[in-house]
Amino acid sequence: MGKQEKPDGEHTAFKAGALSLAFLIIGYQSALFVHRAAALQIIAHEDKPDTVYVPLAVPQENQSADAVRSAAAEPVRRPSQHAPQARAVLRNYRRKVENFRFNPNTVSSEDLQRLGFSEKQAASIVAYREKGGRFRRKADFAKSYVVSDSVYRRLEPYIDIPKTDINRADSAAFDALPGIGPWFAARMVAYREALGGYACPEQLMNIWRFDEEKFNALKDLIVCGSCAAKPFWEWEVEALREHPDVRSAALARAIGLYRSHHPREQWTAQGLLEAGIVNEEQALKLGRCEKSRD
Repeated sequence: MGKQEKPDGEHTAFKAGALSLAFLIIGYQSALFVHRAAALQIIAHEDKPDTVYVPLAVPQENQSADAVRSAAAEPVRRPSQHAPQARAVLRNYRRKVENFRFNPNTVSSEDLQRLGFSEKQAASIVAYREKGGRFRRKADFAKSYVVSDSVYRRLEPYIDIPKTDINRADSAAFDALPGIGPWFAARMVAYREALGGYACPEQLMNIWRFDEEKFNALKDLIVCGSCAAKPFWEWEVEALREHPDVRSAALARAIGLYRSHHPREQWTAQGLLEAGIVNEEQALKLGRCEKSRD
């Protein structure tokens, strides 16, 4: 007997079923693609900083115009709102992150990704440094446009930016401090050499034109490491003539005589001022670091 052919109805049903299955597979793959694309878009938006609002200041009674303008210019950062579906996607796709101490000025791209940054974000931070950018304070890292508020809050305890030791820094390290530049950097080194080492950070204000405003702009970025420097009271009279805040044989002798005729507890710059040995400017400079560092 010859092979029986299937009725046309069976052929049609088989083709329709195969076609339906193919459409189901294509539809499923398309849905997966669209879902993943949407998830990546949500994750990309999470990488962006939170919205920054600049509120309009409401003048208060007896408030000056300058205070109103200052309040109006002060930004207030608020976290962006996400829909429940978006929050669910973020929970499912969130990258595994680590927390460890790091210096944002030297941390590698690989370690930035371990800290939770995307490859693109890490590359942006590295590119900023390569162009000469520097994070002097923790808050500088927070201002980076790839660092969201939530990420900064998590990483802030682990940010470790070493302070500049003014007894060991070279002119390049001083130059990197805010408001310094090559001119002041060279004088900071020269003054340290003349002193034999800084006894306290405030001695920087003894440098010509290095005022309190300049000092306040960087005092949280520096530290005064140990050194063999002595306070001017312990300098021999002959050496005291070369002290950068004395530079006078007559003043050196006068300080020597004052030491000889007064007990140790009266060895103060204020005492020299009251005795008429120094003027107010000299007393201010000599009095900034009268005692030896512990």
